[in-house]
Amino acid sequence: MRTLRAQVSAILVVAVLVVIALANGASFFVARPLWPPFGDHGTHAADLLIMADLAAAVPRGTEVRSKTGEALLRPVPPAGEIDPEETRLMSEALARLGSTLPVRVLRRPPPSGAPDAPGSAPPDPPGGPTGVTALALPDGRWLVVDGRRQPLPPPGPPGGTFGFAAWLAFMVAGVTVVAVFAVRRLTKPLSLIEEAALRIGPDGEPPVLPERGPTEVRAAAVAINRLSARLKASMDSRMRIVAGAAHDLRTPLTRMRLRAEFIPDEEERAQWLSDLAELDRIADSAIRLVREEVEGGTPETVRMDRLAADVVMELKEIGLAVVLLAASPARVAGRPLSLKRAVRNLAVNAATHGCGARLAVSADSQRVVLVIEDDGPGIPEALMGRVFEPFFRVDPARQVKIPGAGLGLAIANEIIVRHGGRLILSNRPGGGLLQRVELPAAAAGDDHEPVDVGPG
Repeated sequence: MRTLRAQVSAILVVAVLVVIALANGASFFVARPLWPPFGDHGTHAADLLIMADLAAAVPRGTEVRSKTGEALLRPVPPAGEIDPEETRLMSEALARLGSTLPVRVLRRPPPSGAPDAPGSAPPDPPGGPTGVTALALPDGRWLVVDGRRQPLPPPGPPGGTFGFAAWLAFMVAGVTVVAVFAVRRLTKPLSLIEEAALRIGPDGEPPVLPERGPTEVRAAAVAINRLSARLKASMDSRMRIVAGAAHDLRTPLTRMRLRAEFIPDEEERAQWLSDLAELDRIADSAIRLVREEVEGGTPETVRMDRLAADVVMELKEIGLAVVLLAASPARVAGRPLSLKRAVRNLAVNAATHGCGARLAVSADSQRVVLVIEDDGPGIPEALMGRVFEPFFRVDPARQVKIPGAGLGLAIANEIIVRHGGRLILSNRPGGGLLQRVELPAAAAGDDHEPVDVGPG
């Protein structure tokens, strides 16, 4: 019931049912004299007035008799004992219907042992004496009818409690179906937004929605597609600006490096060359980050255990303390060079900032997990949410001279996310940082050759 569609549907169903209940209640009060709890005199009075209207149109002197042969129109009221209580109730029922015609209700004579005379009324039913009702017409004649009626059915719809329950269930079901259909149609443009958000791929680009259907749905799809196109154009523009700026830095850096070579002081020359090398690494990292943003290509199956072993071997050759502790056969679908760049960045971070890196690769039928541990100071929890920002450094003042532009984690995270995985960083309880890479596992091939794990 927390979705907008469910809430609007519930409100609409309740509103319709309340309106129906109020309408039924209003009709009940309008037709109150005909409702059985007020007595059956109201029903008989209504029938009596209808018969009076018909009898008034009959010319005087015309005989009108019932099926039993009794005269219905008489010049004088019938003789007999008047029942005062029944007469009062009938007069009140006629008054509620707006009639002021005089009325009499006569008691029926008790039955005798002899057979009824021809044309006489039969005895009253067991429900109580109803007698004969005589209504004075405006022209002076009297309408005489037998007061006996069949017992009324119990209050409520036909079929009793079961019939009422079935009628109520049918009404609620019908109202609910109509309300849900109407709300679903009205909220379809909103569902398009949710669908578009769920279909955003790892590259962050919204999908192109089909522009068809009702007017509102087409309008929503057109607006979302226009927004997607503008976002993509804006992102591409930013990437081009960053790539252009990083590329344009190469020329002045080269000139400055040449000029630095002619500085006579060796110590000052070494500092200049070191600063220029750091600027060159920053420009190169920016270009690589842009390349990961826009790079495409067909993925292929990559052995993550072998890739991790190759990275460990390369980093050992340049003097970094890196070791592969475990490497189960693991396969992912992706671009080998990009994945290798991501693993290398993470391992270099652990080796340079954490006094050594320990790698382990494991896999199951659903995912491949690469864990990289170190024994460094870790990352303060207050800064953990910013670690994937470009140019982020834990030491903002750069008091510790460690090579790097602060783009290694950003590039690695971009690569891993584009491969449908995620990178999770956390501080180890005993000290150090734990970097956990999770990637979707690819189908296993025929090559199950294990990777040699070197000594620690």
